[in-house]
Amino acid sequence: MKTPLLVIFVLSALASFSAAADAGALAPKPLFRDPVFDGAADPTIIYSRAEKTWLMFYTNRRANVPGLTAVTWVHGTPIGIAESNDGANWKYRGTVEFPKDIPGTAVETPTYWAPCVLEHAGVYHMFVTIVPGVFTDWNHPRNIVHLTSRDLKKWKFESTLPLVTDKMIDPCVFRLSDGTWRMWYNNERAGKSTFYADSPDLYRWTDKGSAKLPRDRGEAPVVFRWRGRYWLVIDLLGNIGLGAYRSDDALTWERQPASLLDQPGRGTDDNNGGHHPEIVVSGDRVFLYYFVHPGVPDMKRSSIQVVELFEKDGWLTCDRDAPTHVALTLLTP
Repeated sequence: MKTPLLVIFVLSALASFSAAADAGALAPKPLFRDPVFDGAADPTIIYSRAEKTWLMFYTNRRANVPGLTAVTWVHGTPIGIAESNDGANWKYRGTVEFPKDIPGTAVETPTYWAPCVLEHAGVYHMFVTIVPGVFTDWNHPRNIVHLTSRDLKKWKFESTLPLVTDKMIDPCVFRLSDGTWRMWYNNERAGKSTFYADSPDLYRWTDKGSAKLPRDRGEAPVVFRWRGRYWLVIDLLGNIGLGAYRSDDALTWERQPASLLDQPGRGTDDNNGGHHPEIVVSGDRVFLYYFVHPGVPDMKRSSIQVVELFEKDGWLTCDRDAPTHVALTLLTP
């Protein structure tokens, strides 16, 4: 009896899907823990062309420092760096050496939060939140600054972005299909809503106001383009995972019914909701990096994890308990 062609096609497609999902290096759980403060969070990942390696820049919360009161442990945070040859196995590298002329950093212990790092035309750009000191509450100014570098080591201060508020965090910058740039960020004075700004060149920015995301209040928006659509993923706060949206024009967003990483995983340090996403698109595959607070007894500690995203019925899905094989496309000049 001959096997119907449709069955052969489906079985072949499933085999190809399985082979693709199994390609690459198996990611450990947790993916990465910071060896100094044990508070790795808010990752952004970039390929270093000069060194031919992947670098992860991340907020390093002072989770294991004794005697820090209130939320002081989430202030005074350096930006840590980890490196990897495959995107799955990471080792600690050190911290960013920022220039001394950044406004708000001429204090004993400045705070750096949630960097966004990208490369364009041979120049690396970092957009990072600056808080001028260490505080016991959240009621203090914070601004997003722009820095540039040729080697991801030595950074030059370019500007403090002229956005609509003096309390903003979590920038994400993405190049649109028309060649211009858009930044999404969290406006804390507007009930932690997502706002956006546009730029023709990464240096001049015009604030456009609310991104008008349906339904969600959250932070750390990250945008990527995949399979003909723009996608936006956002941290929903608390431990309830990530909200996801799709759009044809990066202006009007539709919320997908199900959240991502809202149910605890079974892997080590993965037993809580996912926070602050980072997306790396590698060919037709998409990898979601995120951090998790493992919980009792280490309420402050946080670890970085990774999972592969898939598309099902037009929406994003993932299985944080399935083995994740990471295969990042190595970029060449």
